[in-house]
Amino acid sequence: MLKGYLCIVLHGHLPFVRHPEHEDFLEEQWLYEAITETYIPLLHVFEKLLEDKVDFRITMGLSPPLISMLQDPLLQNRYVRHLEKLIELASREVERTRWQPEFNRLALMYLSKFNFARYFFVEKHKRNIVQAFKNIQDTSKLEIITCGATHGFFPLMDVCRDSVRAQVRVATDQYRKVFGRHPKGIWLPECAYNPGDDEILRENGLRFFFTDTHGILHGTPRPKYGVFAPVYCKSGVACFGRDLESSKQVWSANQGYPGDHDYREFYRDIGFELEFEYIKPYIHSDGIRINTGIKYHRITGDTDYKLPYNPQAAMEKAAAHAGNFMFNREKQAEYIHGIIKKRPIIVSPYDAELFGHWWYEGPDWLNFLIRKIAYDQKNIKLITPSEYLEKYPRNQVITPSFSSWGWKGYSEHWLDGSNDWIYRHLHKASQRMTELARAHSQAEGLMLRALNQALRELLLAQSSDWAFIMKTATHVAYAVNRTKEHLLNFTKLYHQIKHNRIDAGWLSGCESKNNIFPDIDYRFHG
Repeated sequence: MLKGYLCIVLHGHLPFVRHPEHEDFLEEQWLYEAITETYIPLLHVFEKLLEDKVDFRITMGLSPPLISMLQDPLLQNRYVRHLEKLIELASREVERTRWQPEFNRLALMYLSKFNFARYFFVEKHKRNIVQAFKNIQDTSKLEIITCGATHGFFPLMDVCRDSVRAQVRVATDQYRKVFGRHPKGIWLPECAYNPGDDEILRENGLRFFFTDTHGILHGTPRPKYGVFAPVYCKSGVACFGRDLESSKQVWSANQGYPGDHDYREFYRDIGFELEFEYIKPYIHSDGIRINTGIKYHRITGDTDYKLPYNPQAAMEKAAAHAGNFMFNREKQAEYIHGIIKKRPIIVSPYDAELFGHWWYEGPDWLNFLIRKIAYDQKNIKLITPSEYLEKYPRNQVITPSFSSWGWKGYSEHWLDGSNDWIYRHLHKASQRMTELARAHSQAEGLMLRALNQALRELLLAQSSDWAFIMKTATHVAYAVNRTKEHLLNFTKLYHQIKHNRIDAGWLSGCESKNNIFPDIDYRFHG
Protein backbone atom coordinates (compact mmCIF):
# COMPACT_ATOMS: atom_id res chain seq x y z
CA MET A 1 0.00 0.00 0.00
CA LEU A 2 1.32 3.45 -0.91
CA LYS A 3 2.49 5.27 2.24
CA GLY A 4 4.28 8.32 0.88
CA TYR A 5 6.34 10.04 -1.80
CA LEU A 6 10.03 10.69 -2.38
CA CYS A 7 11.08 13.87 -4.17
CA ILE A 8 14.74 13.79 -5.27
CA VAL A 9 16.06 17.23 -6.26
CA LEU A 10 19.42 17.72 -8.00
CA HIS A 11 20.72 21.29 -8.05
CA GLY A 12 22.91 21.88 -11.10
CA HIS A 13 24.99 25.03 -11.03
CA LEU A 14 28.39 26.48 -11.92
CA PRO A 15 29.46 30.11 -12.00
CA PHE A 16 29.74 31.70 -15.43
CA VAL A 17 33.37 31.19 -16.44
CA ARG A 18 34.23 32.03 -20.04
CA HIS A 19 37.51 33.56 -21.14
CA PRO A 20 37.84 33.93 -24.91
CA GLU A 21 40.90 36.14 -24.34
CA HIS A 22 42.86 33.06 -23.16
CA GLU A 23 43.50 29.92 -25.16
CA ASP A 24 43.59 27.74 -22.03
CA PHE A 25 41.94 29.04 -18.86
CA LEU A 26 42.24 27.03 -15.64
CA GLU A 27 38.79 27.68 -14.15
CA GLU A 28 37.00 26.63 -17.35
CA GLN A 29 38.03 23.14 -16.26
CA TRP A 30 35.16 23.22 -13.74
CA LEU A 31 32.65 23.02 -16.59
CA TYR A 32 34.50 20.33 -18.53
CA GLU A 33 34.78 18.08 -15.46
CA ALA A 34 31.08 18.57 -14.67
CA ILE A 35 29.97 17.66 -18.19
CA THR A 36 32.09 14.49 -18.30
CA GLU A 37 31.56 13.30 -14.76
CA THR A 38 28.05 14.51 -13.86
CA TYR A 39 25.80 15.72 -16.67
CA ILE A 40 26.59 13.12 -19.34
CA PRO A 41 26.34 10.22 -16.82
CA LEU A 42 23.03 11.54 -15.44
CA LEU A 43 21.59 12.03 -18.91
CA HIS A 44 22.71 8.53 -19.87
CA VAL A 45 20.94 7.11 -16.80
CA PHE A 46 17.73 9.00 -17.63
CA GLU A 47 17.80 7.95 -21.27
CA LYS A 48 18.33 4.28 -20.37
CA LEU A 49 15.44 4.44 -17.92
CA LEU A 50 13.22 5.78 -20.69
CA GLU A 51 14.49 3.14 -23.09
CA ASP A 52 13.69 0.41 -20.55
CA LYS A 53 10.26 1.98 -19.88
CA VAL A 54 10.99 2.46 -16.18
CA ASP A 55 8.59 4.88 -14.51
CA PHE A 56 10.47 7.58 -12.60
CA ARG A 57 10.33 11.21 -11.50
CA ILE A 58 13.31 13.48 -10.85
CA THR A 59 13.42 17.20 -10.16
CA MET A 60 16.51 18.95 -11.42
CA GLY A 61 17.67 22.54 -11.35
CA LEU A 62 19.76 23.87 -14.21
CA SER A 63 20.99 27.31 -13.26
CA PRO A 64 21.04 30.06 -15.93
CA PRO A 65 24.88 30.33 -15.91
CA LEU A 66 25.18 26.57 -16.39
CA ILE A 67 22.68 26.63 -19.27
CA SER A 68 24.48 29.59 -20.85
CA MET A 69 27.85 27.82 -20.74
CA LEU A 70 26.46 24.52 -22.02
CA GLN A 71 24.99 26.38 -25.01
CA ASP A 72 28.07 28.51 -25.75
CA PRO A 73 29.84 27.47 -29.01
CA LEU A 74 33.27 28.55 -27.74
CA LEU A 75 33.00 26.42 -24.62
CA GLN A 76 31.47 23.54 -26.55
CA ASN A 77 34.45 23.51 -28.91
CA ARG A 78 36.90 23.77 -26.04
CA TYR A 79 35.17 20.90 -24.27
CA VAL A 80 35.60 18.66 -27.32
CA ARG A 81 39.28 19.60 -27.43
CA HIS A 82 39.51 18.75 -23.73
CA LEU A 83 37.90 15.34 -24.35
CA GLU A 84 40.27 14.57 -27.19
CA LYS A 85 43.25 15.24 -24.91
CA LEU A 86 41.77 12.91 -22.29
CA ILE A 87 41.27 10.19 -24.90
CA GLU A 88 44.90 10.55 -25.94
CA LEU A 89 46.05 10.44 -22.30
CA ALA A 90 43.92 7.38 -21.54
CA SER A 91 45.36 5.64 -24.60
CA ARG A 92 48.87 6.32 -23.31
CA GLU A 93 47.83 5.05 -19.90
CA VAL A 94 46.65 1.76 -21.40
CA GLU A 95 50.14 1.33 -22.82
CA ARG A 96 51.97 2.56 -19.69
CA THR A 97 50.09 0.20 -17.34
CA ARG A 98 50.23 -2.89 -19.55
CA TRP A 99 52.31 -4.75 -16.91
CA GLN A 100 50.00 -3.64 -14.05
CA PRO A 101 46.74 -5.58 -14.57
CA GLU A 102 44.80 -3.87 -11.76
CA PHE A 103 45.58 -0.43 -13.24
CA ASN A 104 45.44 -1.48 -16.87
CA ARG A 105 41.80 -2.54 -16.48
CA LEU A 106 41.04 0.90 -15.09
CA ALA A 107 42.92 2.66 -17.88
CA LEU A 108 40.79 0.74 -20.39
CA MET A 109 37.68 1.73 -18.42
CA TYR A 110 38.61 5.42 -18.62
CA LEU A 111 39.44 5.18 -22.32
CA SER A 112 36.00 3.70 -22.94
CA LYS A 113 34.38 6.33 -20.74
CA PHE A 114 36.02 9.27 -22.54
CA ASN A 115 35.24 7.84 -25.97
CA PHE A 116 31.61 7.40 -24.92
CA ALA A 117 31.48 10.97 -23.62
CA ARG A 118 32.72 12.23 -26.99
CA TYR A 119 30.16 10.13 -28.87
CA PHE A 120 27.37 11.21 -26.52
CA PHE A 121 28.24 14.90 -26.68
CA VAL A 122 29.30 15.30 -30.31
CA GLU A 123 27.48 12.68 -32.32
CA LYS A 124 24.35 11.80 -30.38
CA HIS A 125 23.42 15.24 -29.07
CA LYS A 126 25.26 17.53 -31.49
CA ARG A 127 26.98 19.37 -28.60
CA ASN A 128 23.63 20.46 -27.15
CA ILE A 129 22.99 18.52 -23.95
CA VAL A 130 20.58 21.21 -22.75
CA GLN A 131 18.28 20.00 -25.53
CA ALA A 132 18.78 16.46 -24.20
CA PHE A 133 17.51 17.56 -20.79
CA LYS A 134 14.58 19.29 -22.50
CA ASN A 135 13.71 16.08 -24.34
CA ILE A 136 13.51 14.17 -21.07
CA GLN A 137 11.42 16.90 -19.44
CA ASP A 138 9.01 16.65 -22.37
CA THR A 139 8.34 13.02 -21.36
CA SER A 140 7.13 14.27 -17.93
CA LYS A 141 9.69 12.10 -16.11
CA LEU A 142 11.95 15.04 -15.30
CA GLU A 143 10.93 18.44 -13.95
CA ILE A 144 13.52 21.13 -14.61
CA ILE A 145 13.38 24.13 -12.31
CA THR A 146 15.18 27.44 -12.61
CA CYS A 147 17.42 29.40 -10.23
CA GLY A 148 18.57 32.99 -9.76
CA ALA A 149 20.01 34.49 -12.94
CA THR A 150 23.58 34.32 -11.65
CA HIS A 151 22.98 32.55 -8.33
CA GLY A 152 22.95 35.76 -6.30
CA PHE A 153 22.41 35.32 -2.56
CA PHE A 154 18.96 36.89 -2.23
CA PRO A 155 18.92 37.71 1.51
CA LEU A 156 22.03 39.89 1.14
CA MET A 157 20.49 41.72 -1.83
CA ASP A 158 17.53 42.94 0.23
CA VAL A 159 18.90 46.50 0.35
CA CYS A 160 17.80 46.86 -3.28
CA ARG A 161 15.02 44.41 -4.04
CA ASP A 162 15.04 45.45 -7.70
CA SER A 163 18.11 43.24 -8.00
CA VAL A 164 16.24 40.25 -6.58
CA ARG A 165 13.49 40.92 -9.11
CA ALA A 166 16.04 41.12 -11.92
CA GLN A 167 17.63 37.82 -10.83
CA VAL A 168 14.24 36.11 -11.03
CA ARG A 169 12.98 37.86 -14.18
CA VAL A 170 16.12 37.18 -16.19
CA ALA A 171 16.12 33.53 -15.09
CA THR A 172 12.48 32.88 -15.97
CA ASP A 173 12.90 34.68 -19.30
CA GLN A 174 15.85 32.47 -20.23
CA TYR A 175 13.98 29.34 -19.13
CA ARG A 176 11.01 30.10 -21.40
CA LYS A 177 13.27 30.60 -24.41
CA VAL A 178 15.30 27.43 -23.77
CA PHE A 179 12.60 24.98 -22.68
CA GLY A 180 9.55 26.36 -24.48
CA ARG A 181 7.45 26.62 -21.33
CA HIS A 182 7.25 28.65 -18.14
CA PRO A 183 9.11 27.28 -15.10
CA LYS A 184 6.91 26.09 -12.28
CA GLY A 185 9.55 26.12 -9.57
CA ILE A 186 12.83 27.63 -8.54
CA TRP A 187 15.82 26.59 -6.50
CA LEU A 188 16.64 29.72 -4.52
CA PRO A 189 20.41 30.23 -4.75
CA GLU A 190 22.12 28.52 -1.81
CA CYS A 191 18.58 27.44 -0.79
CA ALA A 192 18.44 30.86 0.89
CA TYR A 193 15.00 32.24 1.68
CA ASN A 194 14.28 35.77 2.84
CA PRO A 195 10.66 36.40 3.94
CA GLY A 196 8.90 38.39 1.26
CA ASP A 197 10.92 37.01 -1.65
CA ASP A 198 8.01 34.68 -2.38
CA GLU A 199 6.06 37.75 -3.55
CA ILE A 200 8.66 38.25 -6.27
CA LEU A 201 8.36 34.58 -7.20
CA ARG A 202 4.59 34.96 -7.47
CA GLU A 203 4.99 38.04 -9.70
CA ASN A 204 6.99 35.85 -12.07
CA GLY A 205 4.54 32.96 -12.16
CA LEU A 206 6.57 30.56 -10.00
CA ARG A 207 4.55 28.08 -7.96
CA PHE A 208 7.07 26.61 -5.52
CA PHE A 209 10.55 26.80 -4.01
CA PHE A 210 12.61 24.91 -1.41
CA THR A 211 14.06 25.79 1.97
CA ASP A 212 16.33 23.99 4.37
CA THR A 213 14.62 22.16 7.21
CA HIS A 214 14.69 24.99 9.75
CA GLY A 215 13.19 27.39 7.19
CA ILE A 216 9.87 25.60 7.68
CA LEU A 217 10.28 24.32 11.25
CA HIS A 218 11.00 27.87 12.48
CA GLY A 219 8.13 29.31 10.44
CA THR A 220 5.12 31.16 11.86
CA PRO A 221 2.80 29.57 12.85
CA ARG A 222 4.47 26.21 13.46
CA PRO A 223 3.95 23.75 10.59
CA LYS A 224 1.44 21.04 11.44
CA TYR A 225 3.20 18.38 9.37
CA GLY A 226 6.79 19.54 9.75
CA VAL A 227 8.71 19.23 6.48
CA PHE A 228 6.62 16.26 5.32
CA ALA A 229 4.07 18.40 3.51
CA PRO A 230 4.53 21.67 1.64
CA VAL A 231 3.27 24.91 3.10
CA TYR A 232 1.92 27.97 1.34
CA CYS A 233 3.31 31.42 1.91
CA LYS A 234 0.74 34.22 2.15
CA SER A 235 1.55 34.95 -1.50
CA GLY A 236 0.19 31.52 -2.46
CA VAL A 237 3.63 30.19 -3.46
CA ALA A 238 4.36 26.74 -2.02
CA CYS A 239 7.47 25.93 -0.01
CA PHE A 240 9.00 22.45 0.35
CA GLY A 241 11.44 21.71 3.19
CA ARG A 242 14.49 19.48 3.11
CA ASP A 243 14.31 16.16 4.98
CA LEU A 244 17.30 15.80 7.30
CA GLU A 245 17.37 12.01 7.58
CA SER A 246 17.61 11.23 3.86
CA SER A 247 20.07 14.09 3.33
CA LYS A 248 22.38 12.83 6.05
CA GLN A 249 22.58 9.36 4.51
CA VAL A 250 24.08 10.83 1.35
CA TRP A 251 25.78 14.05 2.48
CA SER A 252 27.39 13.17 5.81
CA ALA A 253 31.17 12.95 5.63
CA ASN A 254 31.20 10.32 8.38
CA GLN A 255 27.98 8.38 7.82
CA GLY A 256 27.08 9.07 4.19
CA TYR A 257 27.37 6.51 1.42
CA PRO A 258 30.05 8.36 -0.63
CA GLY A 259 32.64 7.76 2.08
CA ASP A 260 32.46 3.97 1.78
CA HIS A 261 35.89 2.39 1.47
CA ASP A 262 35.03 0.56 -1.77
CA TYR A 263 34.19 3.76 -3.65
CA ARG A 264 36.67 5.61 -5.82
CA GLU A 265 39.06 8.02 -4.10
CA PHE A 266 38.56 11.54 -5.48
CA TYR A 267 41.85 12.96 -4.22
CA ARG A 268 44.24 10.57 -5.99
CA ASP A 269 44.56 11.67 -9.62
CA ILE A 270 47.38 10.98 -12.07
CA GLY A 271 47.48 14.68 -12.91
CA PHE A 272 49.21 15.19 -9.56
CA GLU A 273 51.02 11.84 -9.25
CA LEU A 274 52.79 11.00 -12.50
CA GLU A 275 56.10 12.45 -13.67
CA PHE A 276 55.79 16.03 -14.82
CA GLU A 277 57.23 15.55 -18.31
CA TYR A 278 54.84 12.67 -18.98
CA ILE A 279 51.72 14.46 -17.78
CA LYS A 280 52.70 17.95 -18.97
CA PRO A 281 50.77 17.88 -22.30
CA TYR A 282 47.55 17.03 -20.43
CA ILE A 283 47.57 19.57 -17.62
CA HIS A 284 47.33 23.36 -17.80
CA SER A 285 49.55 24.99 -20.40
CA ASP A 286 51.30 27.01 -17.65
CA GLY A 287 52.42 23.75 -16.03
CA ILE A 288 49.81 23.83 -13.26
CA ARG A 289 48.88 20.29 -12.27
CA ILE A 290 45.13 19.62 -12.47
CA ASN A 291 42.72 16.72 -12.13
CA THR A 292 42.52 14.62 -15.27
CA GLY A 293 39.66 12.42 -14.05
CA ILE A 294 41.87 9.33 -14.21
CA LYS A 295 41.98 7.97 -10.66
CA TYR A 296 43.20 4.47 -9.88
CA HIS A 297 42.51 4.07 -6.17
CA ARG A 298 39.62 3.46 -3.81
CA ILE A 299 39.00 5.30 -0.57
CA THR A 300 40.32 2.27 1.39
CA GLY A 301 40.15 4.03 4.76
CA ASP A 302 41.82 6.71 6.86
CA THR A 303 45.25 5.91 5.50
CA ASP A 304 47.73 7.20 2.93
CA TYR A 305 48.00 3.68 1.51
CA LYS A 306 45.18 3.34 -0.99
CA LEU A 307 44.21 0.05 -2.63
CA PRO A 308 43.48 -0.16 -6.37
CA TYR A 309 39.91 0.71 -7.32
CA ASN A 310 37.63 -2.25 -8.05
CA PRO A 311 34.66 -1.11 -10.21
CA GLN A 312 32.72 -4.35 -9.70
CA ALA A 313 32.94 -4.13 -5.91
CA ALA A 314 31.97 -0.45 -6.09
CA MET A 315 28.90 -1.23 -8.22
CA GLU A 316 27.82 -3.96 -5.82
CA LYS A 317 28.16 -1.49 -2.95
CA ALA A 318 26.18 1.15 -4.88
CA ALA A 319 23.37 -1.35 -5.41
CA ALA A 320 23.41 -2.27 -1.73
CA HIS A 321 23.34 1.37 -0.69
CA ALA A 322 20.46 2.06 -3.05
CA GLY A 323 18.53 -0.80 -1.45
CA ASN A 324 19.35 0.53 2.02
CA PHE A 325 18.23 4.05 1.11
CA MET A 326 14.96 2.73 -0.34
CA PHE A 327 14.29 0.56 2.72
CA ASN A 328 14.87 3.51 5.05
CA ARG A 329 12.55 5.74 3.02
CA GLU A 330 9.88 3.04 3.08
CA LYS A 331 10.06 2.77 6.86
CA GLN A 332 10.23 6.54 7.23
CA ALA A 333 7.14 7.05 5.06
CA GLU A 334 5.28 4.30 6.88
CA TYR A 335 6.09 5.79 10.28
CA ILE A 336 5.22 9.37 9.30
CA HIS A 337 2.01 8.25 7.58
CA GLY A 338 0.93 6.64 10.82
CA ILE A 339 1.43 9.91 12.71
CA ILE A 340 0.12 12.58 10.34
CA LYS A 341 -2.56 10.37 8.70
CA LYS A 342 -1.68 11.51 5.19
CA ARG A 343 0.93 10.54 2.62
CA PRO A 344 4.05 12.54 3.34
CA ILE A 345 6.51 13.89 0.80
CA ILE A 346 10.17 13.30 1.69
CA VAL A 347 12.25 15.97 -0.07
CA SER A 348 15.87 14.97 -0.68
CA PRO A 349 17.89 17.74 -2.37
CA TYR A 350 21.55 17.44 -3.36
CA ASP A 351 24.10 19.29 -5.43
CA ALA A 352 24.06 17.60 -8.83
CA GLU A 353 27.86 17.46 -8.97
CA LEU A 354 27.89 15.14 -5.98
CA PHE A 355 26.69 12.53 -8.46
CA GLY A 356 29.64 11.49 -10.62
CA HIS A 357 32.12 14.25 -9.89
CA TRP A 358 32.62 13.98 -6.14
CA TRP A 359 30.91 10.60 -5.76
CA TYR A 360 31.95 8.68 -8.84
CA GLU A 361 29.35 5.96 -8.33
CA GLY A 362 26.54 8.44 -7.63
CA PRO A 363 24.80 8.14 -11.03
CA ASP A 364 24.86 4.34 -10.72
CA TRP A 365 23.44 4.58 -7.19
CA LEU A 366 20.64 6.78 -8.53
CA ASN A 367 19.99 4.34 -11.37
CA PHE A 368 19.77 1.39 -8.95
CA LEU A 369 17.53 3.38 -6.60
CA ILE A 370 15.05 4.40 -9.29
CA ARG A 371 14.77 0.85 -10.63
CA LYS A 372 14.37 -0.64 -7.16
CA ILE A 373 11.63 1.85 -6.26
CA ALA A 374 9.84 1.01 -9.50
CA TYR A 375 9.98 -2.78 -9.13
CA ASP A 376 10.94 -3.90 -5.62
CA GLN A 377 8.39 -2.25 -3.33
CA LYS A 378 4.99 -0.53 -3.18
CA ASN A 379 5.27 1.77 -0.15
CA ILE A 380 6.76 4.87 -1.79
CA LYS A 381 6.66 6.54 -5.19
CA LEU A 382 8.90 9.12 -6.79
CA ILE A 383 7.16 12.43 -7.41
CA THR A 384 7.88 15.99 -8.50
CA PRO A 385 6.74 19.04 -6.50
CA SER A 386 4.26 20.01 -9.22
CA GLU A 387 2.64 16.58 -9.15
CA TYR A 388 2.37 16.63 -5.37
CA LEU A 389 0.67 20.03 -5.42
CA GLU A 390 -1.79 18.73 -8.00
CA LYS A 391 -2.64 15.75 -5.78
CA TYR A 392 -2.73 17.79 -2.56
CA PRO A 393 -3.64 21.40 -3.40
CA ARG A 394 -4.82 22.26 0.13
CA ASN A 395 -1.93 23.02 2.51
CA GLN A 396 -1.22 25.06 5.62
CA VAL A 397 -0.33 28.77 5.24
CA ILE A 398 2.72 29.92 7.20
CA THR A 399 5.59 32.38 6.86
CA PRO A 400 8.85 30.42 6.55
CA SER A 401 11.83 31.84 8.39
CA PHE A 402 15.00 33.30 6.93
CA SER A 403 17.36 30.39 6.24
CA SER A 404 19.90 28.81 3.90
CA TRP A 405 21.54 25.41 3.58
CA GLY A 406 24.97 26.93 4.16
CA TRP A 407 27.24 26.64 7.19
CA LYS A 408 25.13 27.08 10.37
CA GLY A 409 22.02 27.61 8.24
CA TYR A 410 21.98 31.36 7.62
CA SER A 411 24.33 33.85 5.90
CA GLU A 412 27.62 33.23 7.67
CA HIS A 413 29.32 31.59 4.71
CA TRP A 414 28.57 34.54 2.42
CA LEU A 415 29.09 37.32 4.93
CA ASP A 416 32.20 37.26 7.08
CA GLY A 417 35.57 38.98 7.29
CA SER A 418 36.82 37.36 4.09
CA ASN A 419 34.09 38.69 1.81
CA ASP A 420 32.02 41.38 3.56
CA TRP A 421 33.79 44.15 1.63
CA ILE A 422 31.91 43.30 -1.58
CA TYR A 423 28.39 44.17 -0.39
CA ARG A 424 28.63 47.94 -0.11
CA HIS A 425 29.80 47.99 -3.72
CA LEU A 426 27.11 45.56 -4.88
CA HIS A 427 24.39 47.54 -3.12
CA LYS A 428 25.56 50.84 -4.62
CA ALA A 429 25.71 49.28 -8.10
CA SER A 430 22.17 47.88 -7.64
CA GLN A 431 20.83 51.29 -6.72
CA ARG A 432 22.58 52.83 -9.71
CA MET A 433 21.13 50.19 -12.04
CA THR A 434 17.64 51.09 -10.86
CA GLU A 435 18.46 54.75 -11.46
CA LEU A 436 19.60 54.01 -15.04
CA ALA A 437 16.62 51.80 -15.84
CA ARG A 438 14.14 54.45 -14.69
CA ALA A 439 15.93 57.30 -16.41
CA HIS A 440 16.09 55.52 -19.80
CA SER A 441 12.81 53.66 -20.20
CA GLN A 442 12.89 53.67 -24.04
CA ALA A 443 16.58 53.34 -24.91
CA GLU A 444 17.65 52.42 -28.45
CA GLY A 445 20.83 51.70 -30.37
CA LEU A 446 24.13 52.14 -28.55
CA MET A 447 22.41 53.31 -25.37
CA LEU A 448 20.28 50.15 -25.31
CA ARG A 449 23.37 47.97 -25.68
CA ALA A 450 25.16 49.82 -22.89
CA LEU A 451 22.23 49.51 -20.50
CA ASN A 452 21.84 45.80 -21.23
CA GLN A 453 25.56 45.23 -20.67
CA ALA A 454 25.40 47.17 -17.42
CA LEU A 455 22.79 44.74 -16.13
CA ARG A 456 24.89 41.76 -17.28
CA GLU A 457 27.92 43.07 -15.40
CA LEU A 458 25.87 43.69 -12.25
CA LEU A 459 24.32 40.23 -12.33
CA LEU A 460 27.72 38.60 -12.83
CA ALA A 461 29.16 40.55 -9.90
CA GLN A 462 26.29 39.36 -7.69
CA SER A 463 27.08 35.65 -8.10
CA SER A 464 27.19 34.03 -4.66
CA ASP A 465 30.02 31.82 -5.90
CA TRP A 466 32.58 34.60 -5.52
CA ALA A 467 31.80 35.19 -1.83
CA PHE A 468 31.70 31.42 -1.28
CA ILE A 469 35.14 30.96 -2.83
CA MET A 470 36.60 33.79 -0.77
CA LYS A 471 35.28 32.13 2.38
CA THR A 472 36.60 28.67 1.51
CA ALA A 473 40.00 30.12 0.50
CA THR A 474 40.15 28.29 -2.83
CA HIS A 475 40.79 30.22 -6.05
CA VAL A 476 40.48 33.39 -3.96
CA ALA A 477 42.40 35.62 -6.36
CA TYR A 478 40.11 34.61 -9.20
CA ALA A 479 36.95 35.28 -7.18
CA VAL A 480 38.23 38.69 -6.07
CA ASN A 481 39.26 39.61 -9.61
CA ARG A 482 35.92 38.58 -11.05
CA THR A 483 34.01 40.63 -8.48
CA LYS A 484 36.17 43.69 -9.08
CA GLU A 485 36.14 43.29 -12.88
CA HIS A 486 32.35 43.24 -13.14
CA LEU A 487 31.90 46.07 -10.65
CA LEU A 488 34.45 48.22 -12.47
CA ASN A 489 32.84 47.44 -15.82
CA PHE A 490 29.45 48.37 -14.40
CA THR A 491 30.75 51.61 -12.90
CA LYS A 492 32.41 52.63 -16.15
CA LEU A 493 29.19 51.94 -18.05
CA TYR A 494 27.19 53.87 -15.47
CA HIS A 495 29.24 57.01 -15.97
CA GLN A 496 29.31 56.64 -19.76
CA ILE A 497 25.53 56.27 -19.84
CA LYS A 498 25.01 59.17 -17.42
CA HIS A 499 27.09 61.49 -19.61
CA ASN A 500 26.03 59.95 -22.93
CA ARG A 501 29.65 59.22 -23.86
CA ILE A 502 29.60 55.51 -24.59
CA ASP A 503 32.83 53.97 -25.85
CA ALA A 504 31.49 51.66 -28.56
CA GLY A 505 34.74 49.75 -29.02
CA TRP A 506 35.19 49.03 -25.32
CA LEU A 507 31.50 48.11 -25.01
CA SER A 508 31.87 45.60 -27.84
CA GLY A 509 34.74 43.96 -25.97
CA CYS A 510 32.59 43.60 -22.84
CA GLU A 511 29.71 42.18 -24.87
CA SER A 512 32.00 39.65 -26.52
CA LYS A 513 33.63 38.44 -23.32
CA ASN A 514 30.72 38.61 -20.85
CA ASN A 515 28.03 37.48 -23.27
CA ILE A 516 25.64 35.78 -20.86
CA PHE A 517 21.92 36.38 -21.58
CA PRO A 518 22.15 37.73 -25.16
CA ASP A 519 18.47 38.76 -25.08
CA ILE A 520 18.59 40.49 -21.69
CA ASP A 521 16.35 43.52 -21.09
CA TYR A 522 17.73 46.15 -18.71
CA ARG A 523 14.13 47.05 -17.79
CA PHE A 524 14.01 43.84 -15.74
CA HIS A 525 15.85 45.82 -13.06
CA GLY A 526 13.38 48.29 -11.71
